[in-house]
Amino acid sequence: MKISNYLCDELVCFLNEPSKDAVLSKLIEASLKAKKLVDEKEFSTAIFEREKIVSTGIGMGVAIPHAKLSNLEEFFICIGILDRGVDWHALDGAPVRLVFMIGGPDDRQTEYLQILSTITQIVRDEALRRDLFSAQNSQEVIKLFEGS
Repeated sequence: MKISNYLCDELVCFLNEPSKDAVLSKLIEASLKAKKLVDEKEFSTAIFEREKIVSTGIGMGVAIPHAKLSNLEEFFICIGILDRGVDWHALDGAPVRLVFMIGGPDDRQTEYLQILSTITQIVRDEALRRDLFSAQNSQEVIKLFEGS
């Protein structure tokens, strides 16, 4: 499974937002512009409600917010690379600087779990995280994931 298959230029965002909510809103907006969302409001509600249940900050400065809805036909990943850390109530208490927002259909649990597993394996690579933070554009980011 290659993460790059779920990306496109519009889904890679370099952000300087002050809060988790602002970051999520920008990623949702980018997903809408990339024509990945059928119903922005439904997806937005699902993402924000999921965060209320438990933080998607997994540690190492990474968060993986996600929503699966019946009106989505394919999975996508919107990446946010943040200039500065944002409080995400992550498991390790560290601020988040790298966000992988996953959206997709609610009836393909196996594919979802494969995406989630691949992302969690990839982000453990400290060198890759550094490379993501130093990337200058979306093409560089996508290229970093072409081998994964």
